[in-house]
Amino acid sequence: MEVDIDIFVGNNTLLDPEIYEMWLSGQQASDGATMLINGSLKDFDIDYGMLLSDVLDHYRTFQMLERLLHYPKRLTEQWIFQIAPSIQRMLIERYYEFDDAVIREFLGKKLSARNRKDLDDVSEKTGIQVKSCRRQFDNVKRVYKVVEDSSCELVDSIRVTFLLSENLARKYAAIMYLTSNRFETGKRKLQYLTFDDFLYCANWMMCNWCCPKTDCSFEETAMEMDREFLQDLRDLKQVLEKDTYDELKTYVLGIMRSKLPDRIYSDLDSNFKSFTRAFVNIAYGLNHSKEARDLFVDIVEKFIEPFRQSRWSERDLRTFLETYTVSASHIQLFKSDPHLLDVWERYMATMCRFILKMYHN
Repeated sequence: MEVDIDIFVGNNTLLDPEIYEMWLSGQQASDGATMLINGSLKDFDIDYGMLLSDVLDHYRTFQMLERLLHYPKRLTEQWIFQIAPSIQRMLIERYYEFDDAVIREFLGKKLSARNRKDLDDVSEKTGIQVKSCRRQFDNVKRVYKVVEDSSCELVDSIRVTFLLSENLARKYAAIMYLTSNRFETGKRKLQYLTFDDFLYCANWMMCNWCCPKTDCSFEETAMEMDREFLQDLRDLKQVLEKDTYDELKTYVLGIMRSKLPDRIYSDLDSNFKSFTRAFVNIAYGLNHSKEARDLFVDIVEKFIEPFRQSRWSERDLRTFLETYTVSASHIQLFKSDPHLLDVWERYMATMCRFILKMYHN
């Protein structure tokens, strides 16, 4: 009598998340074993040599997995390593996570081989191991190559391609946007700004200044500003014409007279023209890539530094910016051109958020 027997042989790959963290951070295996024996395993009588052997075995496994982590879908489809889906997700997410301080050093720079060689400086400045800095640099470059010409929504494209969480994919989308547009972020006067500041600004630019339609007139990529919107911004030059400017100033100062301390009100009165000219000139300059790259520099020079020098409170600044933005709806220029009013509000809503976010020490 013949009997059919089905046999399944399994070989689950056991991975220690704590050792994985050490490998990702660039720690040597010997240092990792020492950290374990003095940390989470200090209450256990474990031979250091055996522990080091286990750490080295994990490191070898991670190195073999790394080529799959470069293209996460391959990790989920391969059969060599038997890894539970939950562990796969953990491996991918942690591999693509990054240190804000490290990424802050990459912003505004080309993802070139030359800059990759300068990661020793980044490591020294941030206190992060060179190996970890290199992984983070390569991850940013890898994601950028996938999405640089994409017309799809950035967050979804990154999330689907690299199997990342919504939150991490959104951070990468902001990095891609800043990298693609080569915004200046490295000048000394911008050093006080954190990665979170730039992340916030990039997210608002992608939300408010990119083409909101799927069939954009100029077929912009997901990392370009809405060109139709940029062309419309040129018409804001009319705000500087004498009659319109006088009307705007009279209305805004009339509202702000009772809302600001005398000292701040006097400062606003004296600098109203320079603030208005700065708003209009920055808007106009967004049409030119060289001027657009200096967006953050211009905001600091034209707004942040004058407000700091005059010791504006954040509350007073917020009140002024909100009033200044909504005042357009009461000015004849915008009353007669509803489309221009929409352009103004779309531009100013984002600019005001930039200024408020960047106004800190």
